[in-house]
Amino acid sequence: MAIAARDFRELRLDGMSRSFGTVNALKSVTLNVKRGEFIALLGPSGCGKSTALNCLAGLLTLSGGSIWLDSTRIDRRKPEERGFGMVFQNYALFPHMSVRKNIGFGLAMQGVSRSDIDRKVTEALSIVRLGDQGDKLPGQLSGGQQQRVAIARAIVIEPPLVLMDEPLSNLDAKLRLEMRAEIRRIHDLIGSATIYVTHDQEEALSLADRIVVMRDGTVRQVGTPQELYASPAHADVAEFMGYRNLVKSSAARSGNAVNVTIGGAAFAGTPIGNAVNGQAIVAIRPDDLKAEAGGPLAVTVESAQYHGRNFYCSGRTGDGTELYFMADTLVAKGDNIRLAADPARVLVYPGAAS
Repeated sequence: MAIAARDFRELRLDGMSRSFGTVNALKSVTLNVKRGEFIALLGPSGCGKSTALNCLAGLLTLSGGSIWLDSTRIDRRKPEERGFGMVFQNYALFPHMSVRKNIGFGLAMQGVSRSDIDRKVTEALSIVRLGDQGDKLPGQLSGGQQQRVAIARAIVIEPPLVLMDEPLSNLDAKLRLEMRAEIRRIHDLIGSATIYVTHDQEEALSLADRIVVMRDGTVRQVGTPQELYASPAHADVAEFMGYRNLVKSSAARSGNAVNVTIGGAAFAGTPIGNAVNGQAIVAIRPDDLKAEAGGPLAVTVESAQYHGRNFYCSGRTGDGTELYFMADTLVAKGDNIRLAADPARVLVYPGAAS
């Protein structure tokens, strides 16, 4: 396999900003990306993640800051001069061209010889496991196969950086799982850096070396999947990372723990940041709040969905607080049950969610 990413040490975003009139879509984003890293930009719609990707690609100019590839400033270069591979949400394949011609298009625009194009396209087809599909038109392929063609077109130019903008959102659940594994395999194989935009926290956790959580054009937290899953730095990051239960409470520090109240019941939790005393927001994942006889919190079940090994449920406390939790055995609407949680998984943040 001869296709490999062009050598570089580091991509650096230095205060990257972008405004649309009076709207600041990106606000001084700073990030260093090493060669070989897989970075996921994660956040809700409108948080600035696709804007960041388009600024990197050169499809949008910066309003402030700079982008560097090692010692070379590249934000003033045209998109084609940056040499990055791009994989779009809608594939963006030419419907009248064969798969081989689609993959080789970028090389042809670079003036690469026909023999080299043929060789590199054959290698790219092999990497994405479409070796026997080169003469077909995109419309003759499945959605997953078309996405593989788009990936092959991005990597055949041997880019230092591959940019992916929600590339799996148009695929069904089974194909998304398959393509996740393929994208990571190809990333590891060619050795490029990858920046991957998604709003799916499970996708980010399964693919990335580091996750960049964004909100309102700013970076809220950067960390490994394990760090983001276990220790979100802010309540809004916790919410986006699956801590669906966010409850306002008062907090009182007790040694290394902090005491809070949820639905009228006392819980011990783990303080995050400067959560010590006073107003707090408590974050708990549904899978960490479990039905348990003798648990401190009483709820009335409002719904229960069977998820194979357990039930994903919602319930309401006596004071009207709605909570989401897991049960290992069948529960039904109207059941009165009790819930408990490990204090290490009850995260307590200062103030209200922001």
